Amino acid sequence: MASFDFVKALDRCKGYGDIFDLVKRAVRKFLGLNRAGLMLYLGNLPIHVGAFYKMGSNAIVMNKKLINMMLKTFRSPTEANSYIFVLLLHEYLHTLGYVEERIVKRLVYEITEASFGPNHPATKMAIHMPMPRIQYSNETLEKESSDLEIVRDFDKVSQTYIS
Repeated sequence: MASFDFVKALDRCKGYGDIFDLVKRAVRKFLGLNRAGLMLYLGNLPIHVGAFYKMGSNAIVMNKKLINMMLKTFRSPTEANSYIFVLLLHEYLHTLGYVEERIVKRLVYEITEASFGPNHPATKMAIHMPMPRIQYSNETLEKESSDLEIVRDFDKVSQTYIS
């Protein structure tokens, strides 16, 4: 049986749900853990916050403004999908009970390196996440909105809470 090709699978991803399925597959392969029933929200957070997970909830919130800024800087869909993969992987590990940032960052690197190899953009981003070059304007200085947008069909698998 041929092994699963994470590189090709990431390149085929068409949205948050597809990328999250790949995140879950990588974590299940690397750690043997899985959690279902999560929701993804997009919101305009402070520019230095890529995403967050509130312990005990079932929601991951990603920074819509930051993601939109970053997507304009990437040269390929692979880079864009890699960026989303690393953000979602980091927060997904928190949902599985990994609290300490140092441990989560190490696991993000180990899982991406095992899944994609050392030279893939996702692995490089796991070491050093790119930050936007901000040109201050009225748009970037706008107050953050508390409005959250739910991403439909994010966690497509219905299973037990954590297996």
